[in-house]
Amino acid sequence: MRTIHEKIDEIRGNLVTVSDSKAGLGELARIEMADGRKAYASVIRLDDRKTTLQVFTNPRGISTGDRVIFLRRQMQVTYSKNLLGRRLNGSGEPIDGGAEIIGTSIEIGGPSFNPVRRTSPTEMVRTNIPMIDVFNCLVKSQKIPIFSVAGEPYNKLLMRIANQAAADVIIIGGMGLTFSEYQAFVENAESSGSQNKTVMFVHMATDPTVECVLVPDMALAAAEQFALEHKNVVVLLTDMTAFADSLREISITMDQVPSNRGYPGSLYSDLASRYEKAVSIEGSGSITIVAVTTMPGDDITHPIPDNTGYITEGQFYLHGGKIDPFGSLSRLKQLVIGKVTREDHGELANAMIRLYAESKKARERHAMGFRLSRWDEKLLHFAKLFEKELMDLNVNCSLEQALDIGWKILGTCFAKEEVGIKQAILEKFWDTPASRGV
Repeated sequence: MRTIHEKIDEIRGNLVTVSDSKAGLGELARIEMADGRKAYASVIRLDDRKTTLQVFTNPRGISTGDRVIFLRRQMQVTYSKNLLGRRLNGSGEPIDGGAEIIGTSIEIGGPSFNPVRRTSPTEMVRTNIPMIDVFNCLVKSQKIPIFSVAGEPYNKLLMRIANQAAADVIIIGGMGLTFSEYQAFVENAESSGSQNKTVMFVHMATDPTVECVLVPDMALAAAEQFALEHKNVVVLLTDMTAFADSLREISITMDQVPSNRGYPGSLYSDLASRYEKAVSIEGSGSITIVAVTTMPGDDITHPIPDNTGYITEGQFYLHGGKIDPFGSLSRLKQLVIGKVTREDHGELANAMIRLYAESKKARERHAMGFRLSRWDEKLLHFAKLFEKELMDLNVNCSLEQALDIGWKILGTCFAKEEVGIKQAILEKFWDTPASRGV
């Protein structure tokens, strides 16, 4: 039964407090204002017969004489196949001018999927981005962040993944987006032809803080329903730093004792509860999560990337407009390299990264004015081709094409005996037409 309160005890910013001892954490409430307007709020603290709620919209106009009705349910998202192609805000309301979505109401923020029904990841999610497909494979049901800094083209990278990832459904969760960033996602979906398999949950920088916290839960709740219907879903979240900053803002408003750098002590659990939604469901679909984390001051020890690193299965490090092969790591790539991909994949990728690392030293010697050896010159030539043909984010090719390009680069720069690849692999791939020149 719903509980109705005819009076609000206290209003502070987006927080309202009423006298109630029966409410549950996360419970949804409706505030009915004197002028007929309605606002929704969620219970975020229970303390000594006092219940504190966070209002989803601008609290202007709410007074202590307004009515608060507890709805005895959690925040929900409406699930339907008609979600595809739609754009919604952090409260699950359409913002694309389309009709109201009719479907099944699903509670958000539930527990992670039952481990008994999870299966071990064994399939690769192809993106046609060589620095991912060749060197740090994205694996179905993986949870992995993109570590970056403000100003890097991380949203452009997410758009590439949205357009080209081998997935049935793409769900984009945008947090703290500017209008131009939001519009770029919309235009990309329309121009690339991926709109009909894409759902967007968007929190703009000017929207209420609480909606930023709800966006990942909305996106992941919808993803779970698609996955249960045998769909392979890729969830793209940007930016988890905005999500964590919103948690910090709410905790400060609630007078909670801050932890590291002002973030709440629950930061690890708050991040983990979202990332752990990544799953491959036995006999059904899967959820793969790729989430941007912008590092303040490019500081990897900052609480957000630091906690994220303990939760996720590697990271893509976006630096200088490219995915850095040295800062990036996919801990699940060994589950697919050479098993579901070509047999030369692992040997070729390892050799190219090793030679590129050596080229960095040759570049330093060149910058310091040292005389370069013939080997140094080969390394510098290799690095130039490697960065142009494979590292550039504009390169768009299949995994097999990228492997062939790798062999071409090696064949152009080195002799067969110089690359450090197993003889059996060399004999099969070195003298093919793919390896002769670029």
